[in-house]
Amino acid sequence: MRNMLAIFQKEMRSYFISPIAYVLAAVFLVISGYFFYGIVVSFSNQSLYYVQYSSRYGMQMPPLNLNEQVIRGIFGLMSFISLFMIPMLTMRLYAEEKRSGTIELLMTSPLTTVQTLLGKFLACFVLYVLIIALTVIFMVILEIYGSPEWGPIISSYIGTLLMGAAFISVGIFASSLTENQIVAVVISFGALLMFWVIGSAVIFTGPGAGRVFSYLSIIEHIVDFHKGVIDTKDAVFYLSFTGFFLFLTYRTVESRSWR
Repeated sequence: MRNMLAIFQKEMRSYFISPIAYVLAAVFLVISGYFFYGIVVSFSNQSLYYVQYSSRYGMQMPPLNLNEQVIRGIFGLMSFISLFMIPMLTMRLYAEEKRSGTIELLMTSPLTTVQTLLGKFLACFVLYVLIIALTVIFMVILEIYGSPEWGPIISSYIGTLLMGAAFISVGIFASSLTENQIVAVVISFGALLMFWVIGSAVIFTGPGAGRVFSYLSIIEHIVDFHKGVIDTKDAVFYLSFTGFFLFLTYRTVESRSWR
């Protein structure tokens, strides 16, 4: 545990010494804030139109759902931004060690591969949690000016963090394959994009293969979280997905010690 925490602290220092953590956090907050403002304004305008229409024609319009039209939209956007952001958070974790030659020191140190891997993963995940936590201000604004249901908000945060962990595991695996950080970004983004769109393959396949592709789609399992439902099968999918790619990373790093 002590060795893993040492790696965790080293990686956290690296993130905050370099500008990447601050730049990505700022970009994430600005983009999500811009679209949050747009979604809220659109919802407000639609609500105003409903009120005016009802008073003019004496018709009762169906009530608008803040959670469906605002909360789901902003969390869906956060997941999409993470698709681009996380490869940049993970690109250096192993690629930089290989490029600088420090990977050899890690392999011959008392640290085990598992301790190193988990320390790196935990550091990246904690940074991701901190970045996502910045969006709590949006929920506070909604609470002040509206009345959102906090159940779906909490479950959406849980789903977003589970999806983020899955993204990070793919990014770390990509970083373990190369010493070039740009190549690591390209590999991880390409892999994540494939798992993002794979559910669309159901259009071109039969029902059997379609179910498989739909299950492998990383965004299919976030839907229930956005509805306020924490389904164990979705949580198990993300945890299994994360564990699988961490295992692949472990095997990749371990294979280097046998060369």
